Amino acid sequence: MRLSARHLVPAALASVLLTGCFSSASAGGDGDGKRLRVAMMQPPRSGLSPLSDDAFKLSRWSTAETLVKLDADGDAEPALATKWQQSGRTWTFEIRDGVTFHDGTQLDAEAVVRSLARAASAAPKPRILDGVELTAKAVDAGTVTVTTTDEDPLVPQRLSSPQLSILAAKAYTGKTVNPVGAGTGPFELTKVNGTSSAALDRYDGYWGPKAKSTGIDVTFVPDGTARAAALRSGEADIVEAVPVSQAALLDKDLITEVPMPRTNTLYLNTRKGVFKDASLRAAAREAIDAESIVNGVYEGRADVAGGLLGPALPWAAELRRHVAHAKAGEPNGQTVTLGTFTDRAELPEVAAALQQQLQKAGFKVKLEVREYATIESDALAGEFDAFILSRATVLDSGDPAAYLYSDFASDGSFNIAQLRDSDVDAKLRKAGATGAGEPRRAAIIAAEAAVLATDAAVPMLHERVIQGDAAAVVGAAHDPRERELVTAATHVK
Repeated sequence: MRLSARHLVPAALASVLLTGCFSSASAGGDGDGKRLRVAMMQPPRSGLSPLSDDAFKLSRWSTAETLVKLDADGDAEPALATKWQQSGRTWTFEIRDGVTFHDGTQLDAEAVVRSLARAASAAPKPRILDGVELTAKAVDAGTVTVTTTDEDPLVPQRLSSPQLSILAAKAYTGKTVNPVGAGTGPFELTKVNGTSSAALDRYDGYWGPKAKSTGIDVTFVPDGTARAAALRSGEADIVEAVPVSQAALLDKDLITEVPMPRTNTLYLNTRKGVFKDASLRAAAREAIDAESIVNGVYEGRADVAGGLLGPALPWAAELRRHVAHAKAGEPNGQTVTLGTFTDRAELPEVAAALQQQLQKAGFKVKLEVREYATIESDALAGEFDAFILSRATVLDSGDPAAYLYSDFASDGSFNIAQLRDSDVDAKLRKAGATGAGEPRRAAIIAAEAAVLATDAAVPMLHERVIQGDAAAVVGAAHDPRERELVTAATHVK
């Protein structure tokens, strides 16, 4: 491939700047005994406290574990708990026997209660506990009950959140939660160098299969060009979030595009203005050419949306059926204000493309683009006729019902479309109350269909994240939920 100077100069600079960042990560021999060198996008924001979003780093390094894991469909499966059962508002969990923390202490019911109580009383609470009052009690050394104020069919899924990781007592001795040497996973976090790097060693006392790699050396590299350069130069084995602009410069065998549970959606104001008219919402939907946006803005590295829920939830497409829409009306030159924000680099480009498409259909379109912090309140107040949002559709429970309720229920906290529809509300309530598994997934798709039938939201595309793995890497996880990256099976051959 011929590289222009525009590509070569930043890449060369990034390579120079990064040289030496992974110097401590030299391999200690051939085969699966090598240490893994990982370039992460975002540095820690809260000292790697599991009560913050830093918890997902601990999970991706396989150092901190939770009572429950999620399978590909979002159903709960055993982790530090081996089984569970529900009785009204109370769930009973049996704790796995023979598990030790990295400091050598034993996992028992009291340790589980300590971790869950600290999370439940944190200020602010972990996201997964927003609006949830949770109390954990030890029944005996191997049994814990978790009780919620209201009956909650998703308690096991909630307990899968990395923000509810179970850590040793030593982690909680200070004002902040310190995960160093306090997890139960196949790798022990041994060193954190502020926001620059971290080191983990294999924990030979792990309750499960022994890690194939002897350790992990992590460097935090916010600059996307530098991360890509680290992969290209061989300085990193695994690289998070390769920018689209850099992906084309890498050997295609070194990158994997992972579908994300994130949908780029056009929200239409159903309460006032032009799109109060359902026929004009239909006209806007019919005007959108999502494929041209995927190819033009995302360089083909996204998926055209078939609904609000994308390929990161593979069951959604299997259950989805045809949705009946209102007949499209004539825009007749009516003016609409289309808003979005600059924080995601692609969105202003998407807005410009949509402006052209809507104007071609007969609308007049004014664009308003600001930073998210300055535009969110106006969007939520219904000050725009239309708003483009890149929205996570699966929250920490691995379940999309909360997102659908938040965005489309009459009393939803993030109802940009200002939707008030009794049929939608009824189906959203049913989805939220249905137990996990196939019945819940069917109820969620029924709720999605009810939302789509209103044309209050027009899903355009589902985003992907691009992960880089060196040719010698075996078993790196490609996880849409970004909970796994390096597992016990991951190694350099």
